[in-house]
Amino acid sequence: MPIKKIAMALPKKFHCYTLSYADDVEGWPSFYSFCADYMIGMNGYFYTWSEGNLYRHNTNDLRNNYYGVQYNSTITGVLNVEPKTIKLFKTMSYESSDRWNCTSLITDLGSGSMLATYFEQKEGEWFTFLRENETTRDYRDRNVNGIGTAAVVFGGPTAVIITFTVNVGSIVSVGDYIYSTPLDNTVTPPVAIGAPIYVGQVTELNALSGVFNPNTLVINPAVPEPATGDVGLTPAQGDFIFYFKDVVSASQGARGYFMEFTLENTNTAAVELFAVGSSAMKSYP
Repeated sequence: MPIKKIAMALPKKFHCYTLSYADDVEGWPSFYSFCADYMIGMNGYFYTWSEGNLYRHNTNDLRNNYYGVQYNSTITGVLNVEPKTIKLFKTMSYESSDRWNCTSLITDLGSGSMLATYFEQKEGEWFTFLRENETTRDYRDRNVNGIGTAAVVFGGPTAVIITFTVNVGSIVSVGDYIYSTPLDNTVTPPVAIGAPIYVGQVTELNALSGVFNPNTLVINPAVPEPATGDVGLTPAQGDFIFYFKDVVSASQGARGYFMEFTLENTNTAAVELFAVGSSAMKSYP
């Protein structure tokens, strides 16, 4: 296959790619991570020069190693069936001889990613349910819900206790992440003001000094906030309290008109990727 160099040598602050052109498809099928000073095809082999050294390509079993630097294989594609419809992409699957990481998953409404370990092989196809990133904090998500106004707040650096005027036992779970926001009580009904503040992670429900209390949460502010790594801050009495479920386990899928994905493989041997797909349905708000 004739190879034509498109990317020229650039200053090191820029990243340089090489593009390949295939006569049989009359198109540009691939990017390569190396950027040679010169290249030529001769006698059935492909040669490049880099920093004065001559290299012959495709002559060993170590894939994606150019000029002594090891790279990974990546492919980016878009799923866009029924472009005018907002869809809920529920799953992702691919046919390949090896596992791949999904390092990027983007819709016009959100983002996510999947580790290779999320994919399970079923009937010769690698399959997973779509999950959001652990660091995603979209306050429009269905895994976010309000609890109520903090009636009483007290406690220390690893155990902040919040008491409400409502029963929280069936609303919140141990492991949920708690946030707060001040309220403007000069209007009716009161409205939240300012950015949400991370409080901590729920460690205990319905207990106060060992006594059952269905209106109480015990929160550990020392547990870092997944999106930022910050520790929690104690809310004030009268603040509005709400929670985030674990976004990975609570994910419903990826919503949007389209879904762009990037798959990555770190294998240094030959790997084949035949097809990528997703099961999607119309999204109903």
